[in-house]
Amino acid sequence: MITKIYKIIFAICVMGSLTSCSDFLEIEPQNEIILEKFWNEKADVDAIIAGCYSGLQSEGAIKRMMVWGEFRSDNIGPGSNVSSDGSLEKILKENIDAKNSYTKWSDFYSVINRCNTVIKYAPGVAADDPAYTESELQANIAEMVAIRSLCYFYLIRAFRDVPFSREAFTDDDQEMDLPATKFNDVLDSLIYDLEGVQNYAVKRYPITKELYQTGRITQDAIRALLCELYLWKKDYQNCVRYADMVIDSKKAIYEENRQKRTTSSMSNDEDIERFNGFPLVSNSTSANYFGDAYTVLFGRDRNYTDLVNQEIIFQLVFSDNPEGEGMSANAAVNSFYGNSNSTVGLVAPSDYIYSQIEATGPERKVYADKNKKLDSRIYTNCLYRGSSGDKAINKYTTSTIDISVASGSPEASYGSKYSQNQNGSNWIIYRLTDIMLLKAEALAQMMREGTDSESSEYNKSLLDRAFTLVNAINKRSLCQTILNDTLRRSDYTTKGDMEALVLQERQRELMFEGKRWFDLVRLSQRNGNTQTLASAALQKATTGAGLIGNHLAKMDAIYWPYNLDEMKVNLNLIQNPAFSSGEDESYQKTTKK
Repeated sequence: MITKIYKIIFAICVMGSLTSCSDFLEIEPQNEIILEKFWNEKADVDAIIAGCYSGLQSEGAIKRMMVWGEFRSDNIGPGSNVSSDGSLEKILKENIDAKNSYTKWSDFYSVINRCNTVIKYAPGVAADDPAYTESELQANIAEMVAIRSLCYFYLIRAFRDVPFSREAFTDDDQEMDLPATKFNDVLDSLIYDLEGVQNYAVKRYPITKELYQTGRITQDAIRALLCELYLWKKDYQNCVRYADMVIDSKKAIYEENRQKRTTSSMSNDEDIERFNGFPLVSNSTSANYFGDAYTVLFGRDRNYTDLVNQEIIFQLVFSDNPEGEGMSANAAVNSFYGNSNSTVGLVAPSDYIYSQIEATGPERKVYADKNKKLDSRIYTNCLYRGSSGDKAINKYTTSTIDISVASGSPEASYGSKYSQNQNGSNWIIYRLTDIMLLKAEALAQMMREGTDSESSEYNKSLLDRAFTLVNAINKRSLCQTILNDTLRRSDYTTKGDMEALVLQERQRELMFEGKRWFDLVRLSQRNGNTQTLASAALQKATTGAGLIGNHLAKMDAIYWPYNLDEMKVNLNLIQNPAFSSGEDESYQKTTKK
């Protein structure tokens, strides 16, 4: 709960800088240590910053990134033993109320308060510690503003209006039951904050800090976040501007990789031509191997660090050897998506998604290739062995996937799933294809009304640019020796055509990455109705389709209810009217005096 988030000192214990939390807390009261004795040197600041990242990596935070961003969409259905998690089972049936445990937001507010605490106290440390330079201070503040903004961005996309504060809560006497701030006001605040700090952030970490390069906030990460924030704001010019900054930065990294290329594993110039000039990773090993570079992007082989930096912008880092490396495993993916002990996790690809793999011709609406199943994402997203075998999620659960077309048709070879409690898959927040598709969406929205020659020429240019972005990503996935585009520019001649294409490409490219429901919410906000969102959600409905359809016809229903526990302690919150309060007869909300 928000009333408890001032207790941020446990972040130090996470870092292992003390022998135990209990020994430390027995010495003196927490507030005295934090305010008077803790904030003395740069190492103290570093400890809390590390705690901010560990908070984002917590099982509760990652699970909510997955649940809020994906699980109500057409991508996800029930998996093995889902009834063991009653709250999750209800979400998959669109039967959500305020008692659902996944409506709790304390994981994010805890991180937000840690960030605010660093922003408040780090300047004093810099004044006292000559080893803590002004540039390091400004970079740390930029980093904290970015993580705080990312947390709030998750919250407003899920709940719409949320309590918002830049104040560090370090004392029980502070007023913490804040009313919810409107979605657009929070969005504007996040943009304002990030615009002010972006140039102070670290541009790129040195190669000696391998895990920092994509595992910590950089200028690229902040600009990727700004790109998406501006898209939600409907400021499409600025969305495109920040997307181009990120794309140009990745092109520069590709050029550096090209100049020092020493192995055949590096992307080559033919790959860049194949991908319309964008520096996407191919990881081709022979003329008969194609794919979406799954092993590079989602695997654990650190021989590919340069390639990872070429495409990944920001990710949360985990380990498949948590005891040996002293890092956390990805417990959320282990539970939700499966492991070597349970091939099918608590959730699985929905029956609709799996039917789309088997479908041919016009019935095949997700994957663009209608008949030959040449899209490698069919195999990397889901465990695909024809019409038989387990229907499981592959992405994030399998360290290596090879796809060969030597026999004339694609055949996938799957590495073993991560062992239970040893999932080492990094959770990707932003990667290059995501930003490219956000840019394509913005370009489509910039089209003008009218049929005069000037408007037609302007709109054609926008459609050409958007299609080039989408087609590059689609071509990267194709399993064929001689390139024959699956997508044809002539099929996309209107704003609606391109909008639908971008949404579809985002679904197949970013499937199971916590993006799909948020994409549908953004579309609903823009159109002022839930038609596309409700239609997508109903694709997986097996019972109660009428009730679900009526429920999702309401704009309020695409967001989540405030958790009942939060409603009890924060009397300023007004419940989302689309949901049951979850209250029982023993609880009656009273007016705040």
